[in-house]
Amino acid sequence: MPKCTDETVEFGRVGRRLVQAAFDGGDIVSDGGVLLLKRVDERLGLTSAAARALGDERRSASIEHSMHSLLAQRVYGLCLGWSDVCDHNVLRNDLVMQTAVGRAQALASAPTLSRLESGATAAHAAALHRVLMHQFIASHSKAPEELVLDVDATHVPLHGEQERGHFHAYYDNYCYLPLYVFVGQDMLACVLRPSDRDPASVVSALIKRLLLPLRQAWPKTKIIVRADSGFCRPRVLQRLERWGVSYIIGLQKNSRLAQQVELAELALAEQYAASKTKQRMFGEFKYAAGTWNKPRRVIARLEHGEQGANPRFIVTDLPGSAQALYERSYCARGEAENRIKEAQLDLFGRRASCHRFWANQLRLLLAALAYTLMINLRRLALQGTELAQACTATIRTKLLKIGAAVLRNTRRVRVLLASAHPMKHVFIVAARALSP
Repeated sequence: MPKCTDETVEFGRVGRRLVQAAFDGGDIVSDGGVLLLKRVDERLGLTSAAARALGDERRSASIEHSMHSLLAQRVYGLCLGWSDVCDHNVLRNDLVMQTAVGRAQALASAPTLSRLESGATAAHAAALHRVLMHQFIASHSKAPEELVLDVDATHVPLHGEQERGHFHAYYDNYCYLPLYVFVGQDMLACVLRPSDRDPASVVSALIKRLLLPLRQAWPKTKIIVRADSGFCRPRVLQRLERWGVSYIIGLQKNSRLAQQVELAELALAEQYAASKTKQRMFGEFKYAAGTWNKPRRVIARLEHGEQGANPRFIVTDLPGSAQALYERSYCARGEAENRIKEAQLDLFGRRASCHRFWANQLRLLLAALAYTLMINLRRLALQGTELAQACTATIRTKLLKIGAAVLRNTRRVRVLLASAHPMKHVFIVAARALSP
Protein backbone atom coordinates (compact mmCIF):
# COMPACT_ATOMS: atom_id res chain seq x y z
CA MET A 1 0.00 0.00 0.00
CA PRO A 2 1.50 3.42 -0.92
CA LYS A 3 2.18 5.89 1.87
CA CYS A 4 -0.35 8.47 0.74
CA THR A 5 -0.11 10.68 3.85
CA ASP A 6 3.31 12.01 2.81
CA GLU A 7 2.16 12.99 -0.66
CA THR A 8 2.22 16.68 -1.47
CA VAL A 9 -0.93 18.11 -3.05
CA GLU A 10 -0.80 21.31 -5.11
CA PHE A 11 -3.56 23.96 -5.02
CA GLY A 12 -2.43 26.38 -7.67
CA ARG A 13 -0.75 29.69 -7.00
CA VAL A 14 -1.26 32.89 -5.05
CA GLY A 15 0.59 35.46 -7.08
CA ARG A 16 4.08 34.05 -7.61
CA ARG A 17 3.76 31.58 -4.75
CA LEU A 18 2.96 27.91 -5.24
CA VAL A 19 0.32 26.55 -2.79
CA GLN A 20 1.12 23.04 -1.50
CA ALA A 21 -0.33 20.85 1.25
CA ALA A 22 0.87 17.63 2.88
CA PHE A 23 0.12 15.62 6.01
CA ASP A 24 3.56 16.12 7.51
CA GLY A 25 2.90 18.84 10.07
CA GLY A 26 3.50 16.61 13.09
CA ASP A 27 1.27 16.47 16.18
CA ILE A 28 -1.33 19.15 15.52
CA VAL A 29 -4.58 19.21 17.52
CA SER A 30 -7.84 21.14 17.26
CA ASP A 31 -8.71 21.35 20.99
CA GLY A 32 -5.91 23.40 22.49
CA GLY A 33 -8.35 25.09 24.87
CA VAL A 34 -8.86 21.86 26.83
CA LEU A 35 -6.07 23.06 29.13
CA LEU A 36 -8.51 25.64 30.50
CA LEU A 37 -10.94 22.83 31.34
CA LYS A 38 -8.13 21.02 33.15
CA ARG A 39 -7.50 24.13 35.27
CA VAL A 40 -11.19 24.54 36.12
CA ASP A 41 -11.45 20.86 37.01
CA GLU A 42 -8.42 21.09 39.28
CA ARG A 43 -9.90 24.17 40.97
CA LEU A 44 -13.23 22.41 41.61
CA GLY A 45 -11.94 18.88 42.12
CA LEU A 46 -14.98 17.77 40.13
CA THR A 47 -13.89 14.66 38.24
CA SER A 48 -11.70 13.48 41.12
CA ALA A 49 -14.70 13.76 43.46
CA ALA A 50 -16.84 11.88 40.94
CA ALA A 51 -14.21 9.14 40.72
CA ARG A 52 -14.13 8.75 44.51
CA ALA A 53 -17.92 8.65 44.62
CA LEU A 54 -18.16 5.92 42.00
CA GLY A 55 -15.36 3.79 43.44
CA ASP A 56 -13.64 1.12 41.41
CA GLU A 57 -14.46 -2.57 41.70
CA ARG A 58 -12.15 -3.64 38.89
CA ARG A 59 -9.24 -5.99 39.51
CA SER A 60 -6.41 -3.59 40.38
CA ALA A 61 -3.69 -5.65 38.70
CA SER A 62 -5.51 -5.39 35.36
CA ILE A 63 -6.29 -1.68 35.45
CA GLU A 64 -4.55 0.52 32.91
CA HIS A 65 -6.82 3.57 33.14
CA SER A 66 -7.91 4.91 36.52
CA MET A 67 -11.53 5.84 37.17
CA HIS A 68 -10.47 9.48 37.40
CA SER A 69 -8.80 9.43 33.97
CA LEU A 70 -11.83 7.70 32.40
CA LEU A 71 -14.23 10.30 33.78
CA ALA A 72 -11.98 13.24 32.91
CA GLN A 73 -11.51 11.93 29.36
CA ARG A 74 -15.25 11.47 28.82
CA VAL A 75 -16.31 14.77 30.43
CA TYR A 76 -13.64 16.85 28.66
CA GLY A 77 -14.69 15.22 25.39
CA LEU A 78 -18.31 16.33 25.92
CA CYS A 79 -17.18 19.88 26.68
CA LEU A 80 -15.16 19.88 23.45
CA GLY A 81 -18.05 18.65 21.34
CA TRP A 82 -17.22 14.94 21.06
CA SER A 83 -20.58 13.38 21.84
CA ASP A 84 -19.99 9.63 21.52
CA VAL A 85 -17.57 7.14 22.99
CA CYS A 86 -16.56 6.02 19.50
CA ASP A 87 -14.93 9.46 19.02
CA HIS A 88 -12.35 8.43 21.61
CA ASN A 89 -10.85 5.78 19.35
CA VAL A 90 -9.08 8.74 17.72
CA LEU A 91 -9.05 11.18 20.65
CA ARG A 92 -7.14 8.70 22.80
CA ASN A 93 -4.03 9.55 20.75
CA ASP A 94 -4.54 13.33 20.95
CA LEU A 95 -1.47 14.65 22.81
CA VAL A 96 -3.18 17.70 24.33
CA MET A 97 -6.11 15.56 25.53
CA GLN A 98 -3.62 13.15 27.12
CA THR A 99 -1.91 16.10 28.80
CA ALA A 100 -5.20 17.45 30.14
CA VAL A 101 -6.16 14.06 31.57
CA GLY A 102 -2.70 13.70 33.13
CA ARG A 103 -1.24 10.89 31.05
CA ALA A 104 1.65 10.56 28.62
CA GLN A 105 0.26 7.42 27.01
CA ALA A 106 -2.80 6.58 24.95
CA LEU A 107 -6.10 7.23 26.70
CA ALA A 108 -8.96 4.76 27.04
CA SER A 109 -10.53 3.31 23.91
CA ALA A 110 -14.23 3.33 23.08
CA PRO A 111 -14.81 -0.23 24.39
CA THR A 112 -13.27 0.70 27.76
CA LEU A 113 -15.50 3.77 28.08
CA SER A 114 -18.51 1.72 26.99
CA ARG A 115 -17.84 -0.78 29.79
CA LEU A 116 -17.77 2.12 32.24
CA GLU A 117 -21.22 3.25 31.10
CA SER A 118 -22.70 -0.24 30.82
CA GLY A 119 -21.73 -1.04 34.41
CA ALA A 120 -23.68 1.90 35.85
CA THR A 121 -26.14 1.28 38.69
CA ALA A 122 -28.70 3.25 40.70
CA ALA A 123 -26.07 3.62 43.45
CA HIS A 124 -23.71 5.28 40.97
CA ALA A 125 -26.43 7.76 39.99
CA ALA A 126 -27.09 8.64 43.64
CA ALA A 127 -23.35 9.08 44.26
CA LEU A 128 -22.90 11.48 41.33
CA HIS A 129 -25.94 13.48 42.43
CA ARG A 130 -24.24 13.92 45.80
CA VAL A 131 -21.17 15.23 43.97
CA LEU A 132 -23.31 17.84 42.17
CA MET A 133 -24.85 18.91 45.47
CA HIS A 134 -21.49 19.11 47.26
CA GLN A 135 -20.07 21.17 44.40
CA PHE A 136 -22.99 23.61 44.63
CA ILE A 137 -22.66 24.03 48.39
CA ALA A 138 -18.87 24.42 48.20
CA SER A 139 -19.23 27.18 45.60
CA HIS A 140 -20.79 29.50 48.22
CA SER A 141 -18.54 31.23 50.73
CA LYS A 142 -21.52 32.08 52.94
CA ALA A 143 -25.10 30.95 53.34
CA PRO A 144 -27.49 32.50 50.78
CA GLU A 145 -30.59 34.18 52.13
CA GLU A 146 -32.83 32.46 49.59
CA LEU A 147 -32.65 29.58 47.12
CA VAL A 148 -35.13 29.17 44.27
CA LEU A 149 -35.27 25.57 43.03
CA ASP A 150 -36.46 25.50 39.42
CA VAL A 151 -38.02 22.14 38.60
CA ASP A 152 -38.73 21.14 35.02
CA ALA A 153 -39.06 18.04 32.87
CA THR A 154 -38.08 17.55 29.27
CA HIS A 155 -37.91 14.67 26.84
CA VAL A 156 -35.06 12.55 25.47
CA PRO A 157 -36.13 10.84 22.23
CA LEU A 158 -35.29 7.16 21.81
CA HIS A 159 -34.57 5.38 18.57
CA GLY A 160 -33.85 1.83 19.67
CA GLU A 161 -34.83 -0.81 22.20
CA GLN A 162 -33.76 1.02 25.34
CA GLU A 163 -34.92 -0.33 28.68
CA ARG A 164 -38.02 1.35 30.12
CA GLY A 165 -38.66 3.28 26.93
CA HIS A 166 -42.33 4.07 26.31
CA PHE A 167 -44.34 5.94 23.70
CA HIS A 168 -45.49 9.42 24.75
CA ALA A 169 -48.46 10.84 22.87
CA TYR A 170 -47.57 14.51 23.50
CA TYR A 171 -44.06 14.16 22.04
CA ASP A 172 -45.22 11.59 19.46
CA ASN A 173 -42.16 9.46 20.10
CA TYR A 174 -40.61 6.84 22.33
CA CYS A 175 -38.72 8.79 24.94
CA TYR A 176 -37.49 9.29 28.49
CA LEU A 177 -38.66 12.26 30.57
CA PRO A 178 -35.71 13.40 32.72
CA LEU A 179 -36.43 15.71 35.64
CA TYR A 180 -34.05 18.64 36.18
CA VAL A 181 -33.56 20.87 39.22
CA PHE A 182 -31.58 24.12 38.91
CA VAL A 183 -30.69 26.93 41.27
CA GLY A 184 -29.84 29.81 38.97
CA GLN A 185 -27.27 28.36 36.58
CA ASP A 186 -26.25 25.50 38.89
CA MET A 187 -27.66 22.05 38.25
CA LEU A 188 -28.58 20.11 41.40
CA ALA A 189 -30.24 17.07 39.84
CA CYS A 190 -30.99 15.38 36.52
CA VAL A 191 -33.06 12.27 37.17
CA LEU A 192 -33.82 10.03 34.22
CA ARG A 193 -37.40 8.79 34.24
CA PRO A 194 -39.51 6.59 31.97
CA SER A 195 -42.18 8.49 30.04
CA ASP A 196 -45.11 6.39 31.26
CA ARG A 197 -45.17 8.18 34.64
CA ASP A 198 -46.51 11.59 35.62
CA PRO A 199 -43.56 14.00 36.08
CA ALA A 200 -45.12 15.20 39.33
CA SER A 201 -45.17 11.69 40.79
CA VAL A 202 -41.53 11.86 41.93
CA VAL A 203 -40.94 15.57 42.35
CA SER A 204 -41.76 15.73 46.08
CA ALA A 205 -39.45 12.77 46.80
CA LEU A 206 -36.67 14.48 44.82
CA ILE A 207 -37.19 17.79 46.62
CA LYS A 208 -37.08 15.98 49.97
CA ARG A 209 -33.75 14.38 49.03
CA LEU A 210 -32.31 17.77 48.04
CA LEU A 211 -33.59 19.50 51.18
CA LEU A 212 -31.55 17.35 53.56
CA PRO A 213 -28.03 18.49 52.52
CA LEU A 214 -29.20 22.06 51.80
CA ARG A 215 -30.66 22.50 55.28
CA GLN A 216 -27.72 20.78 56.92
CA ALA A 217 -25.42 23.32 55.26
CA TRP A 218 -27.70 26.38 55.53
CA PRO A 219 -30.44 25.87 58.15
CA LYS A 220 -31.68 29.49 57.95
CA THR A 221 -31.87 29.78 54.16
CA LYS A 222 -35.35 30.21 52.71
CA ILE A 223 -36.10 27.63 50.02
CA ILE A 224 -38.65 28.22 47.24
CA VAL A 225 -39.79 25.70 44.64
CA ARG A 226 -40.76 27.12 41.24
CA ALA A 227 -42.36 25.00 38.53
CA ASP A 228 -44.96 25.02 35.76
CA SER A 229 -48.50 23.66 35.96
CA GLY A 230 -47.38 20.11 35.19
CA PHE A 231 -46.18 19.84 38.81
CA CYS A 232 -49.21 21.34 40.55
CA ARG A 233 -50.58 18.35 42.43
CA PRO A 234 -52.32 18.34 45.85
CA ARG A 235 -49.73 16.00 47.35
CA VAL A 236 -46.86 18.22 46.17
CA LEU A 237 -48.40 21.36 47.67
CA GLN A 238 -49.20 19.66 50.97
CA ARG A 239 -45.72 18.22 51.36
CA LEU A 240 -44.00 21.50 50.56
CA GLU A 241 -46.12 23.25 53.19
CA ARG A 242 -45.37 20.50 55.71
CA TRP A 243 -41.63 20.83 55.10
CA GLY A 244 -41.66 24.62 55.37
CA VAL A 245 -40.79 25.14 51.69
CA SER A 246 -42.38 28.06 49.84
CA TYR A 247 -43.65 27.61 46.31
CA ILE A 248 -44.77 29.45 43.18
CA ILE A 249 -46.24 26.97 40.72
CA GLY A 250 -48.33 27.27 37.57
CA LEU A 251 -51.99 26.28 37.76
CA GLN A 252 -53.78 24.76 34.79
CA LYS A 253 -56.86 26.58 33.50
CA ASN A 254 -60.28 25.11 34.25
CA SER A 255 -63.92 26.18 34.24
CA ARG A 256 -63.94 27.31 37.89
CA LEU A 257 -60.93 29.55 37.38
CA ALA A 258 -62.47 30.92 34.20
CA GLN A 259 -65.63 31.75 36.16
CA GLN A 260 -63.59 33.66 38.76
CA VAL A 261 -62.15 36.02 36.13
CA GLU A 262 -65.11 36.18 33.72
CA LEU A 263 -66.09 39.78 34.44
CA ALA A 264 -62.50 41.02 34.31
CA GLU A 265 -61.99 39.33 30.93
CA LEU A 266 -65.12 40.96 29.55
CA ALA A 267 -63.79 44.37 30.65
CA LEU A 268 -60.43 43.67 28.98
CA ALA A 269 -62.19 42.63 25.77
CA GLU A 270 -64.10 45.93 25.70
CA GLN A 271 -60.90 47.92 26.33
CA TYR A 272 -59.13 46.08 23.51
CA ALA A 273 -62.04 46.70 21.12
CA ALA A 274 -61.84 50.41 21.91
CA SER A 275 -58.05 50.84 21.76
CA LYS A 276 -56.88 47.97 19.49
CA THR A 277 -53.85 47.53 21.77
CA LYS A 278 -53.12 44.52 23.96
CA GLN A 279 -54.64 44.80 27.43
CA ARG A 280 -53.29 43.19 30.63
CA MET A 281 -54.58 42.91 34.17
CA PHE A 282 -53.38 41.18 37.37
CA GLY A 283 -55.48 40.01 40.27
CA GLU A 284 -55.67 37.38 42.99
CA PHE A 285 -58.23 35.33 44.88
CA LYS A 286 -58.54 32.32 47.17
CA TYR A 287 -59.19 29.05 45.44
CA ALA A 288 -59.41 25.37 46.37
CA ALA A 289 -59.77 22.56 43.87
CA GLY A 290 -61.93 19.65 44.90
CA THR A 291 -58.85 17.56 45.77
CA TRP A 292 -57.12 20.31 47.79
CA ASN A 293 -57.17 20.23 51.58
CA LYS A 294 -57.57 24.03 51.89
CA PRO A 295 -57.92 27.24 49.85
CA ARG A 296 -54.70 28.78 48.59
CA ARG A 297 -53.66 32.09 47.05
CA VAL A 298 -54.05 32.12 43.27
CA ILE A 299 -52.69 34.91 41.08
CA ALA A 300 -54.32 35.57 37.71
CA ARG A 301 -52.62 37.30 34.80
CA LEU A 302 -55.27 38.25 32.25
CA GLU A 303 -54.41 39.35 28.74
CA HIS A 304 -56.50 40.19 25.69
CA GLY A 305 -55.03 40.85 22.26
CA GLU A 306 -55.45 40.05 18.61
CA GLN A 307 -55.69 36.31 19.35
CA GLY A 308 -58.33 36.82 22.03
CA ALA A 309 -58.15 36.07 25.77
CA ASN A 310 -55.01 34.49 27.20
CA PRO A 311 -55.35 33.94 30.97
CA ARG A 312 -52.58 32.45 33.13
CA PHE A 313 -52.78 31.31 36.76
CA ILE A 314 -50.23 30.50 39.45
CA VAL A 315 -50.61 29.27 43.02
CA THR A 316 -48.21 30.54 45.66
CA ASP A 317 -47.71 31.15 49.37
CA LEU A 318 -45.22 33.99 48.80
CA PRO A 319 -46.00 37.55 49.92
CA GLY A 320 -45.97 40.47 47.50
CA SER A 321 -48.07 42.06 44.81
CA ALA A 322 -49.67 39.87 42.19
CA GLN A 323 -47.92 41.59 39.27
CA ALA A 324 -44.45 41.45 40.86
CA LEU A 325 -44.80 37.80 41.79
CA TYR A 326 -45.88 36.85 38.29
CA GLU A 327 -43.50 39.00 36.24
CA ARG A 328 -40.39 38.98 38.43
CA SER A 329 -40.64 35.67 40.24
CA TYR A 330 -42.64 33.19 38.17
CA CYS A 331 -41.62 34.26 34.66
CA ALA A 332 -37.95 34.01 35.64
CA ARG A 333 -38.32 30.22 35.53
CA GLY A 334 -37.90 30.48 31.77
CA GLU A 335 -34.16 30.82 32.37
CA ALA A 336 -34.08 27.23 33.65
CA GLU A 337 -35.39 26.11 30.26
CA ASN A 338 -32.37 27.77 28.64
CA ARG A 339 -30.04 25.91 31.02
CA ILE A 340 -31.73 22.60 30.13
CA LYS A 341 -31.20 23.31 26.44
CA GLU A 342 -27.54 24.03 27.16
CA ALA A 343 -27.09 20.74 29.02
CA GLN A 344 -29.09 18.67 26.57
CA LEU A 345 -28.14 20.14 23.21
CA ASP A 346 -24.71 21.74 23.68
CA LEU A 347 -23.41 18.99 26.00
CA PHE A 348 -25.29 16.02 24.54
CA GLY A 349 -27.57 15.13 27.43
CA ARG A 350 -29.99 13.66 24.86
CA ARG A 351 -27.60 10.91 23.73
CA ALA A 352 -29.46 8.04 25.40
CA SER A 353 -28.21 5.41 22.96
CA CYS A 354 -27.26 2.73 25.50
CA HIS A 355 -29.59 -0.23 25.92
CA ARG A 356 -29.57 -0.22 29.73
CA PHE A 357 -31.58 2.39 31.61
CA TRP A 358 -28.90 3.09 34.24
CA ALA A 359 -26.23 3.45 31.56
CA ASN A 360 -28.34 6.22 30.02
CA GLN A 361 -28.73 7.81 33.44
CA LEU A 362 -24.93 7.84 33.75
CA ARG A 363 -24.67 9.50 30.36
CA LEU A 364 -27.09 12.17 31.55
CA LEU A 365 -24.95 12.74 34.65
CA LEU A 366 -21.73 12.90 32.62
CA ALA A 367 -23.38 15.69 30.63
CA ALA A 368 -24.27 17.33 33.97
CA LEU A 369 -20.61 17.18 35.06
CA ALA A 370 -19.57 18.71 31.73
CA TYR A 371 -22.21 21.42 32.21
CA THR A 372 -20.85 22.15 35.69
CA LEU A 373 -17.32 22.51 34.29
CA MET A 374 -18.45 24.88 31.56
CA ILE A 375 -20.52 27.19 33.75
CA ASN A 376 -17.63 27.41 36.22
CA LEU A 377 -15.23 28.23 33.38
CA ARG A 378 -17.58 31.10 32.53
CA ARG A 379 -17.99 32.09 36.19
CA LEU A 380 -14.36 31.85 37.32
CA ALA A 381 -12.42 32.87 34.24
CA LEU A 382 -14.53 34.83 31.77
CA GLN A 383 -16.02 37.63 33.87
CA GLY A 384 -15.41 40.99 32.23
CA THR A 385 -14.69 39.47 28.81
CA GLU A 386 -16.86 39.29 25.70
CA LEU A 387 -17.65 35.66 26.58
CA ALA A 388 -18.97 36.45 30.07
CA GLN A 389 -22.57 35.77 29.00
CA ALA A 390 -21.85 33.31 26.20
CA CYS A 391 -23.54 29.93 26.04
CA THR A 392 -21.59 26.70 26.19
CA ALA A 393 -21.57 26.16 22.43
CA THR A 394 -20.15 29.65 21.84
CA ILE A 395 -17.44 29.20 24.47
CA ARG A 396 -16.48 25.88 22.89
CA THR A 397 -16.28 27.32 19.38
CA LYS A 398 -14.48 30.54 20.24
CA LEU A 399 -12.25 29.55 23.16
CA LEU A 400 -11.70 25.79 23.32
CA LYS A 401 -11.47 24.89 19.63
CA ILE A 402 -7.97 26.28 19.09
CA GLY A 403 -5.55 24.71 16.65
CA ALA A 404 -2.21 23.88 18.23
CA ALA A 405 1.02 22.00 17.58
CA VAL A 406 2.18 19.83 20.49
CA LEU A 407 5.85 19.19 21.20
CA ARG A 408 6.43 16.62 23.93
CA ASN A 409 9.72 15.31 25.27
CA THR A 410 10.95 13.89 28.58
CA ARG A 411 11.12 17.31 30.24
CA ARG A 412 8.14 19.33 29.05
CA VAL A 413 5.00 19.54 26.93
CA ARG A 414 4.79 22.66 24.77
CA VAL A 415 1.42 23.52 23.26
CA LEU A 416 1.95 26.01 20.42
CA LEU A 417 -1.43 27.70 19.99
CA ALA A 418 -2.43 29.33 16.74
CA SER A 419 -0.94 32.84 16.57
CA ALA A 420 -3.88 34.21 14.60
CA HIS A 421 -6.57 32.99 17.00
CA PRO A 422 -9.06 35.88 17.40
CA MET A 423 -9.76 35.13 21.09
CA LYS A 424 -6.18 34.74 22.30
CA HIS A 425 -6.53 37.75 24.61
CA VAL A 426 -9.56 36.11 26.27
CA PHE A 427 -7.64 32.82 26.57
CA ILE A 428 -4.77 34.59 28.37
CA VAL A 429 -7.19 36.36 30.73
CA ALA A 430 -8.91 33.06 31.51
CA ALA A 431 -5.63 31.19 32.06
CA ARG A 432 -4.40 33.88 34.47
CA ALA A 433 -7.69 33.86 36.37
CA LEU A 434 -7.40 30.10 36.82
CA SER A 435 -3.75 30.11 37.89
CA PRO A 436 -3.12 28.41 41.26
